Amino acid sequence: MFDIGFSELLLVGLVGLLVLGPERLPIAARNAGLWLGRAKRAMNMLKAQVTQELDNEHLLKDLDQPPLRQLEQQLRDGIRLEVTPPSTPQPESSTPSGQAS
Repeated sequence: MFDIGFSELLLVGLVGLLVLGPERLPIAARNAGLWLGRAKRAMNMLKAQVTQELDNEHLLKDLDQPPLRQLEQQLRDGIRLEVTPPSTPQPESSTPSGQAS
């Protein structure tokens, strides 16, 4: 990823030793390692989420096929038929409602 050789790492370590001192350099190196590890894990999690989303979109495209749409429509029609009660004819009365015979 980065083209850093041993001489560059040695130079960064030497400058860090001179700037921070021998008592604070190990703590700074440990904190830098922790932060780099967290950043790497966060990037891996982000990469996994993006990959999962792309796979989900691929699956959704596969599900949007004409035979599946026809099956979905048949299922919806069948549910509508079961939910709506059959219409029964109302008995006709010779007197309008509200009037007494």
